[in-house]
Amino acid sequence: MRHLRLNRAARTSALGTAALIAALSLTACQDGGQAAADASVATPGTSDTQPSADAGAPAPRAGGAAGSDSGEDSAPDTGQASGSSSGSATGPTKADPAAATRQDGGKDTGPVTRACDGGNSKVTLTPVPRPLNHMLLTVTNTGSTACNAYYYPFLRFGEAQSTPPVIEESKPQAVVTVLPGESAYAGVMTSSADGSGTGGYSTRKAVVHFQGRDGSGSTGPSANAPLSKAVYVDSTLAVTYWQTGMDDALMY
Repeated sequence: MRHLRLNRAARTSALGTAALIAALSLTACQDGGQAAADASVATPGTSDTQPSADAGAPAPRAGGAAGSDSGEDSAPDTGQASGSSSGSATGPTKADPAAATRQDGGKDTGPVTRACDGGNSKVTLTPVPRPLNHMLLTVTNTGSTACNAYYYPFLRFGEAQSTPPVIEESKPQAVVTVLPGESAYAGVMTSSADGSGTGGYSTRKAVVHFQGRDGSGSTGPSANAPLSKAVYVDSTLAVTYWQTGMDDALMY
């Protein structure tokens, strides 16, 4: 009888121990699951299955921040950048025509070939204090288009049968183009300062003839150059080529 009670007590103790172990295991499982859940909530992004907060952003390049442009591996320009101007490279790239071809308020009408003459210009012939025995011949374009003052003027004083020679040193580098309202100039040496000239005479009449592009002679109408007083001329009479400025015309 005593042995039976001992066996029953042993079984009861064993059953109690097993129940205790099961209860402790269940508690441990519950505590571990809760801890894991709490850890997941407390530290987001540490789980292997948690997507990165920067997913979809460009990966950083070597030596630079994410999305920085190193210059070599940059994506092709799509034209969407701020400030880009579509079609900015499609305009004309040729240089503007030479200024000498511009006339009529800046409109390009091609190279000027028309000669200045008495029909589209007026002339004046005025004495100057320096150099001695010199005059300034001015031709002003009174037309609506540009004209060229070719070579040098054919100038006749009084009843002279020939025109004075040109001072070759005064030849400009290019033909003088005269725009509407503007002028070209030529210097006139009327007589020698030292009195070495011969065949001198005085006159109040002067006529200017103009040369054409081919330089073969006069072209177009001539122009009278009114004189305010008589001018003395002799065999040293000479003229310069047409110039763009007064100073250039009077330096010979």
